[in-house]
Amino acid sequence: MAKYNNRQMAAIDDWHLWNEVTRSISPLTSKSIIAAAKARIKADKGVKTSDLVNLSGKKPPRFNPPGAGKKVKPGWSPSVAPIHQLPGELFIPALEPKMHRKLRRGRMPIDARIDLHGMRQDEARRALGRFIEARIARGERTILVITGKGLKKTGLGSIEQRGVLRHMLPLWLKEPALAPFIAGLEVSAPQHGGEGAYYVRLKRLKS
Repeated sequence: MAKYNNRQMAAIDDWHLWNEVTRSISPLTSKSIIAAAKARIKADKGVKTSDLVNLSGKKPPRFNPPGAGKKVKPGWSPSVAPIHQLPGELFIPALEPKMHRKLRRGRMPIDARIDLHGMRQDEARRALGRFIEARIARGERTILVITGKGLKKTGLGSIEQRGVLRHMLPLWLKEPALAPFIAGLEVSAPQHGGEGAYYVRLKRLKS
């Protein structure tokens, strides 16, 4: 007969005790586990049954956000404004939809245009300031500013990158010297330069 030390005997006694206990226990099914979980969470006043994690494998209930199912009128989404706007910054609105459509369709004249493409940043900034100042003095309000799209050739081929002037124009228009005179900004139509140009609407000069 094999001999066991005290530790081994204690382990054997524990095993027999556990074996007797488990005989009287019915194994839990997945349904009973889910039911028990729901009962526990339901008992908590702050938690709803619908908040349970889906353990059954069934498709979870569809979440409908507020206002779902209601018909929403098609809205107008400006393609430009706000541009590079941070909290507290000056805001340049987009052109009014009706005006933008007229410009795109050639039904509204462009009073003047300036081509900044190819200029250095400081040169383009000064030229833009002088141009806008002259247009305001003449009472002209709709101008086209051409910046170029910013195509840059690399060793891997021609890759389109955002041009420096195209990136800087909205920022220049928000500077204190120009911002009070700017009423709106919008990317131009393809026939006017597309993404390489902007429509700029100037405010009316108060007499």
